[in-house]
Amino acid sequence: MAAQIGRRLRKGAATTAVAAAAVAALSASQAPGATVDGEGRSTTADSQPTPDVSADDSATGNSPYYTDLPPLNSPTPSPTTSSTVAPGAGGTESGIPATVLDAYKRAASRLNASKPGCNLPWELLAAIGKVESGQARGGRVDANGTTITPILGPQLDGNGFALIKDTDNGAYDGNSAYDQAVGPMQFIPSTWAWAGQDGNDDGLKDPNNIYDAALASAHYLCRFGWDLSSQGDLDRAILSYNNSTDYLNTVLSWLEYYRKGAHEIPDGTGSLPGNRSDTPRGEQRPPRKPSTPTPSPSPSTDKPGREPQLPIPGRPTAPPTGTPSTPTDTVHHLEDAGTAELTATAGDAFAETISTRAETRSGQAVGKVRVRFTITGDTDATFTGGENVATVLTDASGVAVTPTLRAGEKTGTFTVRATVVGRSVAGVDYTATVTARTADALARVGEGALVCPAGGEFAEQVQVKATYRGAAADGVAATATLIRSADDPSQNDKGPYFKDAAGDAVRTLDGLQTDANGLLVLPKLYADDTAGTFLLRVTTEGGATLTVELTVEAAASPTPTEPTTETSATATPSASPSA
Repeated sequence: MAAQIGRRLRKGAATTAVAAAAVAALSASQAPGATVDGEGRSTTADSQPTPDVSADDSATGNSPYYTDLPPLNSPTPSPTTSSTVAPGAGGTESGIPATVLDAYKRAASRLNASKPGCNLPWELLAAIGKVESGQARGGRVDANGTTITPILGPQLDGNGFALIKDTDNGAYDGNSAYDQAVGPMQFIPSTWAWAGQDGNDDGLKDPNNIYDAALASAHYLCRFGWDLSSQGDLDRAILSYNNSTDYLNTVLSWLEYYRKGAHEIPDGTGSLPGNRSDTPRGEQRPPRKPSTPTPSPSPSTDKPGREPQLPIPGRPTAPPTGTPSTPTDTVHHLEDAGTAELTATAGDAFAETISTRAETRSGQAVGKVRVRFTITGDTDATFTGGENVATVLTDASGVAVTPTLRAGEKTGTFTVRATVVGRSVAGVDYTATVTARTADALARVGEGALVCPAGGEFAEQVQVKATYRGAAADGVAATATLIRSADDPSQNDKGPYFKDAAGDAVRTLDGLQTDANGLLVLPKLYADDTAGTFLLRVTTEGGATLTVELTVEAAASPTPTEPTTETSATATPSASPSA
């Protein structure tokens, strides 16, 4: 949540001096690689906010955040992960509610398994969770990790905050006029729409659930191939969450604090920070009703009861009404910048990238504008890094080029939509097509004759190698059929056969697929009592065909033997003539 948006002048020089001294002392003692400027603020190399970054190009919309700093003394090192420490033991601020802590650790583990190059520490999620929601308001979550009551930031109506009109029809924040940051990690609805995750595997993506929100934060911080073990990438990731140097330094301070030790406490017993970036230290801003938009004050009058919006030293005043303040304000439309046909085989990278040009009404190029590319449709295609959203800055010629697009395993068409971040102009849609893996040649592995006696089984299984342009063709769908003849590819009703799971004869197998080496090993073949020469035909996506000859030999007739007769050795006496 943003320090820069809606910041008020601090009341009282003493309060300001104390706050600056605290930041300076903490920065000098804890923030890695930090220095302190003349006003007591810590700064980090390559960590300054980007002035033309729109609020809706951050996770939180640059909403307010808790500014309380960790104690200067180091927390007691963590006990064993299976133990629970009583509230206050080892330092109150180092205690993290059990369910919230589990969500952070689980999210980091899942993220690092899928993107090991990011090197995301769970302590970073804890640091962000601390400044965004006070560890989900001290652990007030149910057994499933959902906040007991909604956590909403102020409505982003431009009245002391960024102006982000409603993007979700109030689905997440209950506000159909303006967006509000939602949940433990304070995502604005437009960001959650593409960054949301299901962290507890319940089939839902709920920004009010700490498991879902923590995993979404992990993926958000690790997009663009950032390596968070690098200070530069770590700073960029945090600033992308909320574009404020004060926010960066606060998160880094909590990150360092939790790295030195943190322990588990029961849910609901955590301490809640007391100061927010939009409130003078020690005061509390009463929550505004999310359902009632607050109109902006007239330029000539101040709203009763509200501090005048005085210029902040070092910040340029707003330009006169109607004058574009950023390059984004001058964009009238987007144009395709010569993108070629987007086609790729399943599992392969698209050879072409998408190019979009931002232009003024008169067709002039607009540089330094952020263009968001979003993959939509029934597809598992992603940009490099495994994300389905990429935000790219236009160059001097007004062109933004996407990272490499990689096809998944799902075939068919999908859409990549290009939109301008921070400006409502018509987007440009690009259609991409993923085709099935193909093979242009099949060859049998092995040269021996395939022979079987009638009523028996073939000793050797048929093995086939699929290739495409000479290289092994993996994942290619194939079908094997015992056919009648070379001229009649219909299924035979006699001769060799396969067996199904029930042991019944089948003569067509579909749904087969080559392995990573392009190899296909067919199940064992059996023969009925019909002797002769038969054909097995294997076909694949792409039209490759192989015909294999099978021989069934007639069963050998039994050798006839001479019948054996026994001759009695005893003669039958003849009858004597009667006397």
